[in-house]
Amino acid sequence: MGKKITAAITGVGEYLPDYLLTNEELSRMVDTTDEWIMTRIGIKTRHILKGDGIGTSYMGARAVLNLLDKTGTDPMEVDQVICATVTPDMLFPSTGNLIADQAGCKNAFAYDVSAACSGFLFALTTGAQFIETGHCKKVVVVGADKMSSIVDYHDRNTCPIFGDGAAAVLLEPSTDGCGVIDSILHSDGSGEMHLYMKAGGSRFPATRETLENNWHTITQDGPAVFKAAVSNMADVAVEMMERHGLKSDDVRFLVPHQANLRIIDATARRMGLAREKCMINIDRNGNTTAATIPSCLYDYEKELRPGDNLILASFGGGYTWGSVYVKWAYDGSKA
Repeated sequence: MGKKITAAITGVGEYLPDYLLTNEELSRMVDTTDEWIMTRIGIKTRHILKGDGIGTSYMGARAVLNLLDKTGTDPMEVDQVICATVTPDMLFPSTGNLIADQAGCKNAFAYDVSAACSGFLFALTTGAQFIETGHCKKVVVVGADKMSSIVDYHDRNTCPIFGDGAAAVLLEPSTDGCGVIDSILHSDGSGEMHLYMKAGGSRFPATRETLENNWHTITQDGPAVFKAAVSNMADVAVEMMERHGLKSDDVRFLVPHQANLRIIDATARRMGLAREKCMINIDRNGNTTAATIPSCLYDYEKELRPGDNLILASFGGGYTWGSVYVKWAYDGSKA
């Protein structure tokens, strides 16, 4: 018997739009203040994609090209591209398909995964299975969302939260024990009415009425989502540690979905981790939904070394949540 094949993350790429939407500018658009946003959410700025006729695939492709360039990977060698998104360019073709084409991954089969803010973890786990079974040698997993396209900038409860961006990882086979070790994923559709976008699908196709009713933007019951996120994200992260006998000292970083600084802090406390062991970029990027976790890996890559234990954790609308245990595979300082 050969050694077990795991799916190792061998590189990270990112793309963030140039335009920065500050709290000061937001306060001129809606009834809010920098203090209110910082106290409740912890966001200072968020990137917004400007330009006619460009969507999520524009950012996703640039994140993938950055990834391929950094890792010296020939796009023609990529076997699969999975895009986690809730803001596809269009319902079909899939945004993953468009990204693969724009990034030159002509031999890859590509598709989308829709699991809101947990989308990257669901897509990462899926991609890892293709590596572990030997079906694929190089899998690109992209988290990308143009949240500005579905945000109501008159809603003070949601518009400060979200930003646009994309980040991607490359998965390759490893036999040295590093890579995606385990995942615990959950979903609960009864959370539908607490965080959703009502129209644009088959239940409520676009009509004059849906537009007038503002049904094509995010609707969120903040307190309900906050309560569910704090308990579920923390529970699943702690469960992962217990399952693998990991103590707080064994965990190099918690890589949390960047929804709210208070949720991140609550999860870290349950895990017994200090703030320094949390990857955080919500203050600069806001909540980029499926892009937050790979974006954090990109920002902290230089600090990562082979064998580092990472717990990735998320909670998203609908509801979806989960944790993934990753043992880091390379010296990020040399990336």
